[in-house]
Amino acid sequence: MRTAYAIAFKDDKFLMVWHNKRNGWEMPGGHVEKGETSEQAAAREFLEEAGYEIEIVATRDIGYCDVCAAILGEKVRDDCEMRSELFDSLPDKLSFEREEYEDTIPWARSQLTKGSEQ
Repeated sequence: MRTAYAIAFKDDKFLMVWHNKRNGWEMPGGHVEKGETSEQAAAREFLEEAGYEIEIVATRDIGYCDVCAAILGEKVRDDCEMRSELFDSLPDKLSFEREEYEDTIPWARSQLTKGSEQ
């Protein structure tokens, strides 16, 4: 089953959520449901997990999942599944491989700067 997650920025910081079962920080995301695009799944999961709306500007296939670069919108829900926080660099405790985020975060940031230059 395909998965997707979003890296959403507010200014130069990105939002991550704390996953209690995995005991680490991660980008909001999850499974792409039947009839859904990766972008729709990433936006839905972001809303469910962090309570924020996002504006997706680019998507990248990294093999086993799709990564969406996004602009962080307004917080519209308080009944979120996870605690969220803004970071300017990766925290120590991560749920997934640091190397992946070290690749995808700069990519996502570059997609946002491309959009603002046009």
